[in-house]
Amino acid sequence: MKTVKGKFYVLRLVFALALLMVIFSLSISAIAEDKWASGVKIRFFVGGDPGDAFASIVYKGALAAAQDTGATVEYVFSGWNVNKMIDQLSEAIAVKPDGIAMMGHPGDDAVMPLAKKASEAGIAMMYQNVDVPLVRAKYGGGYVGAILEPQGQALGEEAVRLLGLLPGDKAMVWGAWGQPGRYIREESTALSLEKAGLIVKRIPAPPEAAADPSLMIDSLTAAFLSELETKLIVYSGGQQLGAAEMYMEAIGKKAGEVYNIGFDTSPAVIDAFDKGYVQLTSDQQPFLQGYLPILSLCLTKIYGFGPMFNDTGAGFVDTNNYKNVAEWAIKGYR
Repeated sequence: MKTVKGKFYVLRLVFALALLMVIFSLSISAIAEDKWASGVKIRFFVGGDPGDAFASIVYKGALAAAQDTGATVEYVFSGWNVNKMIDQLSEAIAVKPDGIAMMGHPGDDAVMPLAKKASEAGIAMMYQNVDVPLVRAKYGGGYVGAILEPQGQALGEEAVRLLGLLPGDKAMVWGAWGQPGRYIREESTALSLEKAGLIVKRIPAPPEAAADPSLMIDSLTAAFLSELETKLIVYSGGQQLGAAEMYMEAIGKKAGEVYNIGFDTSPAVIDAFDKGYVQLTSDQQPFLQGYLPILSLCLTKIYGFGPMFNDTGAGFVDTNNYKNVAEWAIKGYR
């Protein structure tokens, strides 16, 4: 009789423990489904078009942040067209979301009046990729991206050190000259190279080349033919840097005969490293430029935290270490 009772109590204990485990499991599931920032509405500017080498990584970061926080996010694609960004920002403010994460490419002057409207409407602002310090100083907001001037300077200094460039060597630097606030990084690279004694030619990069790098073939070929002794080409974005093989074929150069450097990583940039066409890039971690602005806006809306300011410049990727980031670049995270 005691044995039967003992077995009965053991069975009851096992059943009770199993029931507690089920309840605990259901509770955890309920907590996971109840995202802490659900109900927060955000407009997020991705910058380029869907599938763009850089914008796709930003987009992936933004999607991850929306998933983790539970925020409702509408994504804005602009094809890197600054005038389109301004029109889209005006539209975003008109619908009065809780927060807007805006690409800073149009610059302080263009963004300032709209930032004023956003502030008056109580809309929290974050900026990514290109800073608008005058706007933030007057109307608030945070920034997630590389700090452009020191990033550009550091790239020039690293190129001289790593590639053994000498005074008198010729370089061409592509950048958004003519677009206020857009060429800070590339100008810093150019000045850094000139400080080392290089002869630098500054060439405006067409904005459309960020979406379609092939649009730069003719202008790059013409620029190179006018300076056949060019040893270094600096590109203003990962889209163009990833197309280095295409550009070198257009000017009749083999891998390594002309140094190609620039900014960002991507599957195409990793492939160009593999083939010897790219020697150096400055990584600004675009995934974080998608993730952190949304996280910051949610923290501001829910808990009243101040906006984030985060330098995503991660340092350099070169021929010695590119394989360390290759897997994640190919998967679209770097």
